Amino acid sequence: MNRASSPTASAPVGRLTTPRAAVPVEESRKPAPDALTIGRRLRHVRQESGQTLGDVAQTVGMSASALSLIENGKREPRLSVLTALAEALGTPLAELLATAPPTRRAALEIRLERAQRADSYHQLGLPAVKIGPRLPMEALEALVGMHEAMASVQAERAATPEHARMANAELRMRMRAADNYFGEIEGMAAELLTAIKHPGGPISRAAVDRLAGHLGYSLVHTSDMPGSTRTVTDMTHKRVYLPQPEAGQHDSRSLALQAIGHLVLGHQVPADYAEFLSQRVEINYFAAALLMPEQDVVPRLQDAKQAKDIAIEDLRDAFAVSYETAAHRFTNLATRHLDIPVHFMRISREGVIYKAYENDGVSFPRDATGAIEGQRVCRQWTARRVFEQPDLSQAFQAYTDTRSGTYWCTAVVDRTSDGLFSVNVGVPYQSVKWMRGRETTHRSQSRCPDPSCCHQPPAELAERWTGHAWPSARAHSHLLAAMPPGVFPGVDDTEVYTFLERHAPTG
Repeated sequence: MNRASSPTASAPVGRLTTPRAAVPVEESRKPAPDALTIGRRLRHVRQESGQTLGDVAQTVGMSASALSLIENGKREPRLSVLTALAEALGTPLAELLATAPPTRRAALEIRLERAQRADSYHQLGLPAVKIGPRLPMEALEALVGMHEAMASVQAERAATPEHARMANAELRMRMRAADNYFGEIEGMAAELLTAIKHPGGPISRAAVDRLAGHLGYSLVHTSDMPGSTRTVTDMTHKRVYLPQPEAGQHDSRSLALQAIGHLVLGHQVPADYAEFLSQRVEINYFAAALLMPEQDVVPRLQDAKQAKDIAIEDLRDAFAVSYETAAHRFTNLATRHLDIPVHFMRISREGVIYKAYENDGVSFPRDATGAIEGQRVCRQWTARRVFEQPDLSQAFQAYTDTRSGTYWCTAVVDRTSDGLFSVNVGVPYQSVKWMRGRETTHRSQSRCPDPSCCHQPPAELAERWTGHAWPSARAHSHLLAAMPPGVFPGVDDTEVYTFLERHAPTG
């Protein structure tokens, strides 16, 4: 069967369902400062000016205690209050709203304050250390180091395969509730296309360069990318580093747009693995929304529906993207704009699910946690039958009768460096009238999860070989180990920072 929209690509868009107001492009380039940072910058500027709390508070007409709460990050000031404080201190408002702490000590104080406000610290039942000028710098550094080491250990323990599977399951439910359509990201993508005066249709590599430039960034291709990364963004020097295209490969648009997506969507460092997955889904969606703009794709799909001739291949060819990207984009828009429920799936040749999404009632195999990634789909489903076809370069369509209904699916084999995969899109029988290839005579029946469907060998073979075979299983060690530790799972921070230092502009 088919249907999945990639949780591994795994963001929240509110985490995916909570609507967010569209953020102007200019405001979304970098995260807004939080109350702690504003407070430390305010204190630094006040002390530099030689004024006391009472002096400044009296000038702006507020109490010294209220100003102290703002400086300690315990109260978020209104913009009007900040404007008055900036005037009283003789400093630009932008100075108070800068995102960087004013000093190393202030940065450490902010990190310690955040650590002590975390739920994980409160659960320990320990008193908070008073943060002030009397706290020695050495003690401050030691406390911050211990808190962050503890957080790293907790994150490593939490990011187990079980945790990752549950996070994927939760993410997929949010995506289903939204029909895999994230309006706020569509809006942001449309604003950017308007800002660079995109004429419509497929976005070119030159347009991606203009888009990055509009945000103040430049795209740099290099042959020495850190092995644990796909892209690296230098937020200080406003550069996005991308790998040099491999032989025969020319399209780096998607990677560049995904990296830019983190900036436009205002992503913060992920707090946990679930947020990491959610951010991956968001940037993938963002890139697809620019590669295949909603205002161009929807009329094309509506015309195809009117002609009862919807085909994923047409989207792929019209927008010069991969079949998988076109399939994802169809699942983004099909239910919202065409009233067609759909499912998507990407599986290995062995039938193991890597990505999956559904809102059409199809029943994916799942484990006790509700996760489907790593499960094996029925041999009778179109996504697996495509591998049996003599010509793997052609799309394969078939009907499958299942316990949850009859589904029509179209699947294509994707050849990658990791082997063959199947990309599959399916719709329920009542929606097949809109799809090209509905006249196919290929049909099968799936009785899964009944073991006799395809998990148990035929009785004749079982009788002949039971007790006379001892296969050596291929151990998937990644299923047993904890997720790679680190803020961004699997990324070697030392390798990344060394890379950035090597490429940073001099002078």
